Amino acid sequence: MPARMKSAFDVALWFCDQALEHNEYLQPQKLQRLLFLSQAYFALAYTNGKLMPAHFVADEIGPVEPNIYKSFTKGRPSVEGELFMPPDVEDFLENIWRRFGHHSAEHLTRLVKKSPAYTNAYKKSPRAEITLTAMRLAFARAEKTPEFKQVVRPKVMRSQSGRPVAVTNWVPEKKIKGAGKKQGKKKNQAGKTVEVQAWTPGSKPARRN
Repeated sequence: MPARMKSAFDVALWFCDQALEHNEYLQPQKLQRLLFLSQAYFALAYTNGKLMPAHFVADEIGPVEPNIYKSFTKGRPSVEGELFMPPDVEDFLENIWRRFGHHSAEHLTRLVKKSPAYTNAYKKSPRAEITLTAMRLAFARAEKTPEFKQVVRPKVMRSQSGRPVAVTNWVPEKKIKGAGKKQGKKKNQAGKTVEVQAWTPGSKPARRN
């Protein structure tokens, strides 16, 4: 399955921009933890789907994406990212930032180093690759990391005034045989008893001849 984003730099630069909006300098180590968490939870959300074409290794300092790590060691690189992030990806990343963005790099490092995906890879060999499947399984169990529902919330739609509104999927009404046909009897102006058919919601009013 191809990655949702064309480059891991697009995701890394998005997090850098989020940090700037909150007047924060995004440390390289914190960026690495956020990228790892994003890849893991995305694989959980989209059944082993890959957010970005990135490969993480179990370094002594924690999970690391080598290319991004090397590029950001001296600050933000002069790389142009995507101007417009796909809406579903941006919603997902906003959830990651909301849940983990306020934590320090040290806190996030302790968190991800407890993940079996990291510990098992590191036991095999320092800097061994952490597979996407291992990440998904480890975070699905949520033994050492927050559960998926604690991280990714359902999307909240807002009205034009900005107020949140509840959204439910539209389901077409099922036609029920005989619906709307309530028959009865009443007397007309001449005093004769006639049958009448009352209209109820879900039915079409009878045509008049």
